[in-house]
Amino acid sequence: MGSKTRVKLLHIFFQYPDRTFFVRELARMINSQLNAVRREMANLEEIGLIVQVPLDQAISSAEQVGTVRSKYFRLHDACPLFFELKTLLMKSKEMLEMELVDVLKRRAGEVKLLMLTGCFTGADDIETDLLLVGSLKPLVVGRIINDFEKKLGKDIRYTMMEEKEYWDRKELGDKFLYSIFESKNIPVIDELPIR
Repeated sequence: MGSKTRVKLLHIFFQYPDRTFFVRELARMINSQLNAVRREMANLEEIGLIVQVPLDQAISSAEQVGTVRSKYFRLHDACPLFFELKTLLMKSKEMLEMELVDVLKRRAGEVKLLMLTGCFTGADDIETDLLLVGSLKPLVVGRIINDFEKKLGKDIRYTMMEEKEYWDRKELGDKFLYSIFESKNIPVIDELPIR
C-alpha cells in the first residue's frame, strides 16, 4: 500500500463510503501529521480514488460559516480500483479481527465466553461489539482493545463480566445479554452454554 497513513485513510473512506471529510478531520481521526495526510490525499486524488466535493454539496448552509477554506473529499466509487481495494481492505479487516481474537485468547485471562457481535457482524443496533466472560484482566483487555482500535481506525465497544455475573444476569433474563444472544453473533470461545 505504500504507507501506514494511506492504509488508515483507505480504511476510513471505505468504512464511510457516502460521507465527506476534510483533511484536518481525517488527520485527527487517524492520529497522523497533517502534511502526511495532505500528501496521501493528493496521491489518492491523483489516481481517482477520492474526489473533491464542492462545499455546497459537502455540508449544509448552516454549517458553512467559518469553513469556506476547507476542502471536502469523498470516495469515488467509479474508480477502476474501487472494488479491488474494497475487497483487499475487507480481507485486511478480517485478518485484524482474527489477530484480536488470538491476542485476547492468549493474554486476556481465563476466557470462558468470547463473542463477536455489533460492528463485527453488521448488527449495529446492539450496544456492544465484543462480550468477554471469565476471570479477566481488565487493564490488559483495555490495552489490547485500544491497540486494535488504532489499527482499525474505529472504536470498539466491549463488555466484560465475571462468570457469576453472567449466570446471574442470564437467570434473570437480562435484556442486554439476551439482545446479544438473539442478534447476529460469532461465538469464538463458548465454554458456557449460551442457549
